Amino acid sequence: MIDAGNIVQLIGNFGFPIVVTIYLLHRFENKIDSIVNAIHSMENSVNNTVEKKKGGK
Repeated sequence: MIDAGNIVQLIGNFGFPIVVTIYLLHRFENKIDSIVNAIHSMENSVNNTVEKKKGGK
């Protein structure tokens, strides 16, 4: 985990905008992964519903 000392060192080495960008990209990556998983779950639900309706005809 990144602690305050490491953050200060990163800012000193790379600059504030780059550190903020890396932090935000990391947070967005986690959220995008959650969205992708939700979409796959919805796709599976829709496919299961379609298959059930096809079987009932």
